[in-house]
Amino acid sequence: MSVVLVYALFIAAGIAAGGAYSMWKFNKLASGVLLALAVLAAVAGVVRLL
Repeated sequence: MSVVLVYALFIAAGIAAGGAYSMWKFNKLASGVLLALAVLAAVAGVVRLL
């Protein structure tokens, strides 16, 4: 189950980072929030691996 959770965290981080990049032109605030969530998901995945 832990492997699935780590995999899901990294997938969510990738999707959120892509969404933040594509949203950058239109709404910088929402893009920043989405990017912060992506960073948190990536950090959670790394911490889960340790």
